[in-house]
Amino acid sequence: MKSLKSRELLERAEASLVGGVNSPVRAFRSVGGDPLIVERASGAHIWDVDGREYIDFIGSWGALILGHAQPAIVAAIRDQAVRGTSYGITTELEIELAERVKRAIPSVEKIRFVSSGTEATMSAVRLARGFTKRDLILKFDGCYHGHADSFLSEAGSGLATLRIASSAGVPDALAAMTLSVPYNNLASVEKTFAAHSNKIAAVIVEPVAANMGVVLPAPGFLEELRNITRRTGTLLIFDEVITGFRLCYGGAQSLYKIEPDLTTFGKIIGGGLPVAAYGGRAEIMNHVAPLGAVYQAGTLSGNPLAMRAGIEVLRLLEAPKFYEDLNARAEKFMKGMRGSVQESGIAAQVSSIGTLATIFFASQPISDYASAKRSNTRRYAAFFRAMLERGILLAPSQFEALFVSAAHSDADLQRMLVATKESLKAIAALPE
Repeated sequence: MKSLKSRELLERAEASLVGGVNSPVRAFRSVGGDPLIVERASGAHIWDVDGREYIDFIGSWGALILGHAQPAIVAAIRDQAVRGTSYGITTELEIELAERVKRAIPSVEKIRFVSSGTEATMSAVRLARGFTKRDLILKFDGCYHGHADSFLSEAGSGLATLRIASSAGVPDALAAMTLSVPYNNLASVEKTFAAHSNKIAAVIVEPVAANMGVVLPAPGFLEELRNITRRTGTLLIFDEVITGFRLCYGGAQSLYKIEPDLTTFGKIIGGGLPVAAYGGRAEIMNHVAPLGAVYQAGTLSGNPLAMRAGIEVLRLLEAPKFYEDLNARAEKFMKGMRGSVQESGIAAQVSSIGTLATIFFASQPISDYASAKRSNTRRYAAFFRAMLERGILLAPSQFEALFVSAAHSDADLQRMLVATKESLKAIAALPE
């Protein structure tokens, strides 16, 4: 039962905030119960206003690969804060962070910082249209690229959670300029290109889908997207807002050895502050104002606090064997998760890569949005609540990922595995 403090804050939130939240999934509508109100966090742990402690596997939706309140990042932010929190004028910090991203991601020759993943993807699409002088965009069902109008059809993340096929308020004429096909389905891609010859400006894709839950690209899928886009003069945009600097220092494109034309970044490059970016070949990026006619601007773009945090994060991620060690620990953990699922006898799949994963309550492996939607969301909701009772905070949605961070200790991961076994046992009697 919620304490008086929790109840009072929830009532205040519902009176002043839409739905009591500032982002829909936070409302816990798909899993039931009252949403958490957080007071503080440190490392891999988070505390609500009632003083209850949880091991956090959300990590600001993947942003905190180093954990909450990492000391070096906190020190950098404090140091910058006394120098000024916003200038609206270029700083050396922006240049340094841009150079670090370029060194890590060879396909990025020039970059533009923005404040959110939505801004980054929206701007990349506008740039693709301006560069190619074409209007249509091809996306994939279940991939989420932010809440710009062009992306809100058959999208993942919050729309999947709330079972919204497409958002109200998007004009039909604009929605018609975005084509959506099944993820991992190359035949649908080819058919769409054949039907819209020389009209598609860009294909935008999460190289590893993480907003319908974690879904890996089928062998050859990304490679063939690269071949098709090159053949048709279409730009290939990798949305690495989640995978960038998460899977490895060079992102998914380094892991899969695919060079996109444009890439969007977010989450990790801000170290928990609101930072995102888009970048790519100089030939394309030079079409952005002030060099070109594609306009995009932002007072808080390149904010000095965010740049200091981002520089510190990337510096720490460059440490020798950082990803090798973290991914090895995560792989061992994922193996334990699969073992727990198998022992339980429950129809479920653990889909994972590196430090991100999703437990799908489904009898068959997940390969696209259609198969993800066949998951038993009622069973996930029960599992979520059982884990929360045991002090484990997962994403309050079947269609999101859990994230392992460098701050998770072996004891944290072991406690998670024990809680998983107990929670699966507790919900085993629920209907399929």
